[in-house]
Amino acid sequence: MEHGTPKLICLRGIALMSCPRIVVAGTNSGAGKTSVALALVSALRARGLKVQSFKVGPDFLDPSFHAIASGRPCYNLDPWMMGKEYILHLFHKATAGADIAVIEGVMGLFDGAEPSSSVGSTADLARILSAPVLLVVDASGMGRSIAAMVKGYAELEPSVSIAGVVANRTGSEKHAAILSEALASCNLPPLFGAVPKAAFPAIPRRHLGLVKADSSSLPQEILGQFASVLESAVSVPAIISAAQSAPALPASSLQTDVLRGKRKVRIGLASDAAFNFYYQDTLDVMESAGSEFARFSPVNDASLPDGLDALMIGGGYPEEFAEELSANQNMLHAVRRFAESGRPVYAECGGLMYLSQGVELADGARHSFAGILPAWTKMNRKFTALGYADVILKEDTLVGGAGAQLKGHRFHYSSLDSHPEEAGWRTVYSVAGHKGGKIADEGYQRGNVLASYVHLHLASRPGSIEHFTSKCAGES
Repeated sequence: MEHGTPKLICLRGIALMSCPRIVVAGTNSGAGKTSVALALVSALRARGLKVQSFKVGPDFLDPSFHAIASGRPCYNLDPWMMGKEYILHLFHKATAGADIAVIEGVMGLFDGAEPSSSVGSTADLARILSAPVLLVVDASGMGRSIAAMVKGYAELEPSVSIAGVVANRTGSEKHAAILSEALASCNLPPLFGAVPKAAFPAIPRRHLGLVKADSSSLPQEILGQFASVLESAVSVPAIISAAQSAPALPASSLQTDVLRGKRKVRIGLASDAAFNFYYQDTLDVMESAGSEFARFSPVNDASLPDGLDALMIGGGYPEEFAEELSANQNMLHAVRRFAESGRPVYAECGGLMYLSQGVELADGARHSFAGILPAWTKMNRKFTALGYADVILKEDTLVGGAGAQLKGHRFHYSSLDSHPEEAGWRTVYSVAGHKGGKIADEGYQRGNVLASYVHLHLASRPGSIEHFTSKCAGES
């Protein structure tokens, strides 16, 4: 494989981009695709390749593991929220200088926004990027039946190309041989390898899924173990060859660069173990629009950074750090004073919780927070909301003008114990699930404070970022 920038090919005057790429998909959630993907990224990097990783779907956790493994930022690719043109644009931009791209899927290969089609699924993304698929199968207790399973996945939608199979949680070399023969006898995609049961190191988990990774939770020694397991059990050269077979892609015509504001704006970005759910591409586009981020820790810092024009407080785990957040009264006072100054404050999900009066945990313990939003949040034992969200702005907001349409998702266990609009706040979002149905009024705004449970993908709507930047600069 040639190292460096992906080849640019011209065909009949149309610019085409080519970067070797492979999608690591699972037959279902829990099949082991995250372990295989991390192991593959680590193994390729150990071979001296520059690896750009991606994660399908609205996931904030897996990308942190990929970023540690690859040494590069990991980007989300979500067909439902972003659309084809934006995905092509982001893929080309992110793979500049990379030798190969590894794309980890979400749920099962064909699981997407609705049961009647694969829209928004890993399969949908593989089609958009014309990327071959490495299918991970939990083969424990399975023999020839693997052929029936792989045949179904290979033939359900022929436009999705399965290049090979990795059998996970196998019992022995004999078991692996049986699985390989079963696939070959039916002229199905070949077995690239079989990973023995419990061979991969364990990945820490929390109630929202994987714990966000850092160098302490995912040290290089563990990544080395992942790579070693894969190299000993799976044909990495076969995976590289499959990735190299991916055809050239048309260059996207989408322009996401937005006009710079009249001056740079300095945004305080909550960034610590409690608040860390941000889309990397959204931060990138905001920087291109003139934003400078000053990161701060609501858990550990006693004050906000100097010279801020606005605050952004993303999602995360405030309930897991409720005692520490509540005890940090200096920071809570600083956030309150900032909001009272009239400067913009934008908060999503966990950020909304932090702006609330406080949180009541599942065990009944209550911890006070910033007290800006006039409601308490309460942790529930089951999902309060889970799924994609279509958002129409009902009036001018920090992220767009009246009538603007945005996309995002909701994924939270907490709920508000009262309605902020009864205390003078306005609901500025009209939110519907991706299948339509009941419209909910959400997005709580008063003055220049906007808080919502919806995680918006703003990068694919650059006008929203330009609008927010202008608000931060006091230009609108």
